[in-house]
Amino acid sequence: MLTMHSHDWALVAFTIMTQMSVGSIWTLVLVHLFAGRKHGEEAADSLAEGSLLAVVIIVVLAFAASLFHLGSPLNAPRAVANVGTSWLSREILFGVIFAVLVVVYAFLQWRKIGPSILRSIIAWLAALVGIVLVLSEGMVYYSLASQPAWNSWTTILFFFVTAGLLGALAMGVTFVANYAVVKSKEPDCILAKCDVLLDVMRWIAITSVILLGIELVVLPIYLATLATGSAAALESVQLMIGPLGWALILRIVLVFLGAGLFALFLYRNALSSDREKVLATLVYIAFGLVLVAEVLGRIMFYATHVNIGL
Repeated sequence: MLTMHSHDWALVAFTIMTQMSVGSIWTLVLVHLFAGRKHGEEAADSLAEGSLLAVVIIVVLAFAASLFHLGSPLNAPRAVANVGTSWLSREILFGVIFAVLVVVYAFLQWRKIGPSILRSIIAWLAALVGIVLVLSEGMVYYSLASQPAWNSWTTILFFFVTAGLLGALAMGVTFVANYAVVKSKEPDCILAKCDVLLDVMRWIAITSVILLGIELVVLPIYLATLATGSAAALESVQLMIGPLGWALILRIVLVFLGAGLFALFLYRNALSSDREKVLATLVYIAFGLVLVAEVLGRIMFYATHVNIGL
């Protein structure tokens, strides 16, 4: 069975959702940049603006989960007191900055306040701060030398892979949902709006397959490194392939199906402009499978760490 301390469940929710939100904002800014150049800013806006609401909701839920870990909102100011020396303090600081930038960008974009270049700058600032946020989250665990299962460069890499996979697929879900709303109002569908969806879904599929490949290559390297490490590292890997081997296999199968098989089907169907319903079904399933896989992987992350000397 998977057993964790109660506060670890809040950390699972917080880290998964913050990383998803960072991957989502990166997906949005890249979609707006490249789709805007190819199809025009109006077409890019019509596809992406509805997705901003999902990003804001994810950010809010992430920081609601963080309060369960802190125990009280009053602990938040004390948690950033050591920002010069503590990666945990930096994580909280950059998390707050990221959340503020996302909310400000969403408000300005929805209201069309200010020039588009200003809104773009704020969006890119949010994306860049998001990278530092995910890095800080990874460094919190990487810096713990007494935890060999966490004290690995793979911790940081896996956090970024999670951000990329969940962010891209989550935005894929919101894109097809937003597209359905747009098309219900414009049954004939403006060609640019149809084309931008197909372009975006192809790139989301390609991104998912690439990130899946990285994860499947690095995972066995990580396990092999633990197996040849300290007694605590060996105990962690024995937990992963022993009592919790079923969870590891299930996670690999789910992420392979979601980010691999369904992503390939997604790419194939995105080549045709009359497959919107199929696209929606595929991206919904792909996102659901990958979300379950990443949550399961994060639960294992907390359930299988072993202290050196204990």
